[in-house]
Amino acid sequence: MFQPNNIFADEPVNRGRQPELDLAKAVIIFFLAFVHCIIECTAEENLVSGIPFLFDSVIGGPLSAPMFMFAMGVGMVYTKKNRAGDLAKRGVRLVIAGFVLNLCRYTVPFLLGYAVTGNRDKYIAPLLYRTFCNDILQFAGLSMMLTALLKKWKVPAAYMLMLSLGMSAVGMLLNGVDLGSPWGNILLGHLMGTEDAAGLVISDFPLPNWFIVPVSGYLFGGCLVRVKDKKRFYMLVSPICVITTVIYFTLRIKSGAGMFGEGQNCYYHIRTDDVLISILAAVGILGIYYTMVGRIPKRLMYWAQDISRNITPVYCIQWVILIPVTNVFLYAVRGTQELPTAVTLLLSLGISLAAITTAHLWAAGKGTGGPGMDGSRLINKKNGGICK
Repeated sequence: MFQPNNIFADEPVNRGRQPELDLAKAVIIFFLAFVHCIIECTAEENLVSGIPFLFDSVIGGPLSAPMFMFAMGVGMVYTKKNRAGDLAKRGVRLVIAGFVLNLCRYTVPFLLGYAVTGNRDKYIAPLLYRTFCNDILQFAGLSMMLTALLKKWKVPAAYMLMLSLGMSAVGMLLNGVDLGSPWGNILLGHLMGTEDAAGLVISDFPLPNWFIVPVSGYLFGGCLVRVKDKKRFYMLVSPICVITTVIYFTLRIKSGAGMFGEGQNCYYHIRTDDVLISILAAVGILGIYYTMVGRIPKRLMYWAQDISRNITPVYCIQWVILIPVTNVFLYAVRGTQELPTAVTLLLSLGISLAAITTAHLWAAGKGTGGPGMDGSRLINKKNGGICK
């Protein structure tokens, strides 16, 4: 019989690093280069089956960005700097970082690619959107600023969940808006799912569609911090989440519906039912990883924790390497950036390892862990890895 007192304490008792969360973030960020390389180096018609489909639509879809967003919400509970002002400042920094990343991964390489090849359609036509497009860092920043506002107004967590659910429903209904202006679509795309007829401007992670994920992580973190028996807690919630997710994924993939449908906006402009199942998937994965962490060698877990601490630098470095290599170097040398799947996977592995190593050296040089997508900075050995 379920007895909450056997699992939950009245006060926070589960502080410090959560190894299952570290492992989940490390695995996803490791595979993120595989996801993006597959997308960049595979013809669109080949992304619908096999390994390309796995990385593009499954790992790169409901199993990647939602986990980062969910972890961001958990991080806002575990960091000591969780006042409204702290979250707002971190949100601003993340939005700025997102646009700086756009300059480094798109604007400069695309201008170089145009200078080398003279291909205006490939490099210049999408340049405006690529420079100012919203992506997960911009979404993370806006989410943190909105959360800061709600905290300042002392909105209870349950009401935050209700608000985010309503936002998801509204976002789903208003998907596919076209203002007829690239600038208008780009700016509105942060707050609504926009796209234009030419397909040059879309909004990757509009706030209303996705805000429920970090809010759910925030609520989950509020529960997790009071869990005194994590084994029993995950045994209770994880199997339900995993079974539900597997059934839902199987049916949706088979029918090609929802976030597994045609076109990238089926995922980026995510439906409410799809985003809710993605949240269940995140919780289910955390339960799986909790059962694994005790069996994983300590050296490997320390490596996972190091990657988790440096998740944002790893993410940015991957992109800064990947786009110039695929869209500029390969295209300029070969006239195409498409590669066989096996070669693409090898390239992905190299980029992922290079990004992880570079981020580690950067953090080691500063004597800290890297700043996480939740905006907190996680200090390593000196204070046991507790949120500062």
